[in-house]
Amino acid sequence: MKRNSVDIITLGCSKNLVDSEKLIKQLEANGYKVTHDSDNPQGEIAVINTCGFIGDAKEESINMILEFCQAKEEGKLKKLYVMGCLSERYLKELAVEIPQVDKFYGKFNWKELLEDLGKTYKKELAVERTITTPKHYAYLKISEGCDRKCSYCAIPIITGNHISRPMEEILDEVRELVSEGVKEFQVIAQELTYYGVDIYKTQKLPELIEKMAQIEGVEWIRLHYAYPSHFPLDLLRVMRENDNVCKYLDIALQHISDNMLTKMRRHVTKKETYELIENLRKEVPGIHIRTTLMVGHPGEGELDFEELKEFIRKVRFDRMGAFAYSEEEGTFAAKEYEDAIPHEVKQKRLDEIMDMQQTISAELSEAKVGKTFKVIIDRIEGEYYIGRTEFDSPEVDPEVLIKMNGEELNIGDFYNVEITDSEDYDLYGVIK
Repeated sequence: MKRNSVDIITLGCSKNLVDSEKLIKQLEANGYKVTHDSDNPQGEIAVINTCGFIGDAKEESINMILEFCQAKEEGKLKKLYVMGCLSERYLKELAVEIPQVDKFYGKFNWKELLEDLGKTYKKELAVERTITTPKHYAYLKISEGCDRKCSYCAIPIITGNHISRPMEEILDEVRELVSEGVKEFQVIAQELTYYGVDIYKTQKLPELIEKMAQIEGVEWIRLHYAYPSHFPLDLLRVMRENDNVCKYLDIALQHISDNMLTKMRRHVTKKETYELIENLRKEVPGIHIRTTLMVGHPGEGELDFEELKEFIRKVRFDRMGAFAYSEEEGTFAAKEYEDAIPHEVKQKRLDEIMDMQQTISAELSEAKVGKTFKVIIDRIEGEYYIGRTEFDSPEVDPEVLIKMNGEELNIGDFYNVEITDSEDYDLYGVIK
């Protein structure tokens, strides 16, 4: 156990990661040595930043807390604190159920943790953080919360209403991160396209991204978690006109059947969804669309599922994730619908669409063979340099493997790479 040292463990999404990075900066400014997501935690204090989105994530968070409780009981740890989404949602219950934890904090009051350690929150570092990703890329959170009330989603219950960050504050953070060597920005929010409505009374995402694109040193900007209803179409012009705005959009569509879209309270129709995708591809040639789909939501019949499969076949998403519905207490679906579709049926549907997507992904990857792409190098693994194209976000998308052959590549630098071979998801290439 190392004195004045803290281990921080982040579970869940990249939005949680940004919160952990802000806490790390504050702890370091107060004299602590901090390690993040260590395989071998040795600090005298541990902080677990939890996820509470769906059942599997909650289970992972609870298991991690119990693991650290055990370490504390064995004398390997002095203090254990828990923060984040699970803690925000079940604060009182967790405090009763797991008394070994010294204190639980919600998603937004983690600053109290510093006071409880006898330290101070340094306001002058409010927009600063210690990057835990490879130093050439960072996640940029532009808002908190969500005003959408989708039937199945507990996020608005956990995080509250949508709150946009002031544009100048975000741009200052981008400049600060560029000065630290960040070249690539993954712009994230629970709902990107709503950015600005609360403080500027209009959608400001296109303006924000255009201003970001003008900052010297910003090489790539990639957009995550857009919403299909009331999509700000001027964003497509910004994407088309600025080479450093990646031709990539992560937009969760969830379903295509009008019956399901209504039940899910998505405020968009099948026709509008198809028209939006057509618009994206027409206005931004070569755009790669990442989406998330859901199966097994209450009321999903065989015809709805067949429509979903047809949608996947027709659209041929470049990137697609999917998950089976799990009932979340407090949501509209939990209150109003019966979760009547058997687990086996949900899993069968999930497996079926993911198998479909695997075939599509393999075909789309194969179509890249012989073409040359700008690739950023993330790391070395075995005998390969591992990189990504502008169409690939870290950790969730395909990678480009470049065999070491004596030529030394720099981590975080860009290279032109010719694709020589492909697998279902990953690509192989050589430096041009």
